[in-house]
Amino acid sequence: MVRHIVIWNFKDGFSDAENKENALIVKTELEALPGLIDGIVKLDVHIDALPGSNRDVILNSLFESAEALNAYQIHPEHKRVGQIVRAVLDNRACMDYAEDL
Repeated sequence: MVRHIVIWNFKDGFSDAENKENALIVKTELEALPGLIDGIVKLDVHIDALPGSNRDVILNSLFESAEALNAYQIHPEHKRVGQIVRAVLDNRACMDYAEDL
């Protein structure tokens, strides 16, 4: 199994209300991907960061294998959602690692 974690901040220029709405759109779009892309074991997006956090949105996902993660990254649906994400979020940080369950 491969864990894929990505975290972002809201882009400047949006109001708090717009950030909340944008985060919900990103969450909805990303969490729909397991039904569209094979190899995703689990995918959760969290948008309610606690006050000491220095990031606003986190994607925590689990894939069957490194090959499944690679296929996800080039899948047309992932690329489509990536355009939505990049329009409203920045400061992306990512970590992938092998995980034994």
